[in-house]
Amino acid sequence: MKGPREEIIYLPCIYRNTGIEAPDYLATVDVDPKSPHYCQVIHRLPMPNLKDELHHSGWNTCSSCFGDSTKSRTKLMLPCLMSSRIYVVDVGSEPRAPKLHKVIEAEDIHAKCDLGYVHTSHCLASGEVMVSSLGDPKGNGKGGFVLLDGETFEVKGTWERPGGAAPMGYDFWYQPRHNVMISSEWAAPNVFRDGFNPADVEAGLYGSHLHVWDWQRHEIVQTLPLQDGLIPLEVRFLHNPDAAQGFVGCALSSTIQRFYKNQGGTWSVEKVIQVPPKKVKGWMLPEMPGLITDILLSLDDRFLYFSNWLHGDLRQYDISDPQRPRLTGQLFLGGSIVKGGPVQVLEDQELKSQPEPLVVKGKRVPGGPQMIQLSLDGKRLYVTTSLYSAWDKQFYPDLIREGSVMLQIDVDTVKGGLKLNPNFLVDFGKEPLGPALAHELRYPGGDCSSDIWV
Repeated sequence: MKGPREEIIYLPCIYRNTGIEAPDYLATVDVDPKSPHYCQVIHRLPMPNLKDELHHSGWNTCSSCFGDSTKSRTKLMLPCLMSSRIYVVDVGSEPRAPKLHKVIEAEDIHAKCDLGYVHTSHCLASGEVMVSSLGDPKGNGKGGFVLLDGETFEVKGTWERPGGAAPMGYDFWYQPRHNVMISSEWAAPNVFRDGFNPADVEAGLYGSHLHVWDWQRHEIVQTLPLQDGLIPLEVRFLHNPDAAQGFVGCALSSTIQRFYKNQGGTWSVEKVIQVPPKKVKGWMLPEMPGLITDILLSLDDRFLYFSNWLHGDLRQYDISDPQRPRLTGQLFLGGSIVKGGPVQVLEDQELKSQPEPLVVKGKRVPGGPQMIQLSLDGKRLYVTTSLYSAWDKQFYPDLIREGSVMLQIDVDTVKGGLKLNPNFLVDFGKEPLGPALAHELRYPGGDCSSDIWV
């Protein structure tokens, strides 16, 4: 059963089709089956600038502040991956028709923090907002954190101590009861900005470490090298605030790694899931990785979900035993290895034949499953298909021409299992100004990837 805060979902969207010169925007999608506007975009809030690359989003306040009646989730933070701006959007005045509240300009972040290329936003128990960065203002690698006042949204400076940034950045998650934060690393913006070059992997320019921070002292205390862990992206601690473990998805190596506090009181990491590459013909490399781009934990910490953007499958694992995840659901939703496409699979350790293309409500779905979001009861999983515009253009040119989609998966929370809802499709190829790319999904009241309990 859905609560009122699960009737709509916010998605940052961008236009990148040739000939379309339009700002990125925040889409509001109706996901209430009883609504006459079910699975439709009911509102679009354009940003005041061009080519920001809206990517992820977060809240002005979160469960860290629950119990404080003066705090409410009325502002959605929209960090811009390429322009380094941060938009603050008012979703409290009229949740179904958000409006722009404030623009934090890149120059302010550059001057006060010497950071840029902002990505993940989390609110803190202090009432402040913290946003990760991937680089310095010139696009060199620099994994620091911008600290914002949670009321005025003024840039206060960096969260980390001066000179204490990680060499690269991307995502982060903190667990105060263990005085720890874990951050991950993609690459320097100058490396990934215009597309993926395999030579950059050979040159060691992509991330392969997790950074362990002392939460109270704001400094790195450990750096964990990852075995088979190239491009660690989304970091997910278990939601239980007492838990001293979590998971990270390593995109290029296509592994899920479990990080945990060991008996000595320091932190360790181990590989718990490996998606084997497929030997292929007609692709840029002789082996194609799954490319795990997003992972999610259900609020009860029972299931882990992740997307293989290139192989095209979405997976569900039972993590009742976190050291031994057990596959309980798998669903192919497009991808690069579908029948009739340019790629021929020569050797596959998992499949006997290439999957069929996905057609939903008459539309052949371009791209593969990427960002995912789970309803609070765990029974509905929402999926979008765009990763990052320059990589979309390289790996899935059809996405740029046709736009991305939003799909909904029904989840069996008892035995495990995934089933596509054939009646749900939001086709961003039919947006008013042309095909658009939709990215992260965010519930108004918070969700599995925004909420941190202290």
